[in-house]
Amino acid sequence: MAAALVVVAVLAAAYVWVQLRRRAQAARFTNLALLDRVAPARPGWQRHVGAALFLATMLVLAVAMGRPAMPVEVPRERATIMVAIDVSPSMVANDVDPDRISAAKESAVGFVESLPDRFNVGLVSFSATAGVVASPTQDHQAVADSIQNLQISPGTAIGEGVFASLQSIESFDSESGEEPPPSAIVLLSDGENTSGRPVASASRAAAEAEVPVSTIAFGSGTALVEINGEPVEANIDKEALERLADDTGGYFYEAESETELSKVYEDIGSSLGSEIEYQENVVWWVRAAVLLGALAAAASLLWGQRVP
Repeated sequence: MAAALVVVAVLAAAYVWVQLRRRAQAARFTNLALLDRVAPARPGWQRHVGAALFLATMLVLAVAMGRPAMPVEVPRERATIMVAIDVSPSMVANDVDPDRISAAKESAVGFVESLPDRFNVGLVSFSATAGVVASPTQDHQAVADSIQNLQISPGTAIGEGVFASLQSIESFDSESGEEPPPSAIVLLSDGENTSGRPVASASRAAAEAEVPVSTIAFGSGTALVEINGEPVEANIDKEALERLADDTGGYFYEAESETELSKVYEDIGSSLGSEIEYQENVVWWVRAAVLLGALAAAASLLWGQRVP
């Protein structure tokens, strides 16, 4: 491509040089009145249009030789997605209709069922500890059924939820026997980390494994739940969840209603279900070159005639 661009530049310089030389030779003709009679009337700037279009044609062809490509969003064929859901007691708060856990289950099921068939989906639940409820599988209905069967349990171990998801992904990749597909974690929590390893440790582990964690801070944070007969505020540590997402290359969302949560999952699904590829668009450049060439020929015929 570089050599072709040099050729175009040389042609442009040669054309300019010829025009300047022609002007200099014409200036040597001292009898201007006689020159007007013997030389046919020539168009002004129009006589350069054909040459300019020809050079543009050559330039476009030079670019086409470089096989240009443009970014195109295409459906992703394979991926492994772990859905990690908080099942701590604060998930029974009713600031989301009918309550947080019910809305979370419904929207998570919709998210799993909307993923492409070749996506492997797994499920992790976490409270004081974390466990893999469903290993990554293409049986999305089985994962959806597992989501519906989640039960409330004391404590909140967000970090352990991430570690359990990472371990499940690693085990699945090692057993797949082929090149591991891209992986991601979607973590939903409405509480503060009260058990297990720190969220910061989980964030570093996910970043090192190159597994983005998208987090959803669920609920408004103003609700009360009853634990051991005592009313307790259902707080949300949005800052920690946002840092977890930012540090791992994921996305952070706030969902304070069932409608918002459904939109969040739809957004996550579209980002996980597609990827950017660079596809060659040489044909379009060649078509542009043909059009410019045709215009150059027409301009030469129209304004380049020497016989009046």
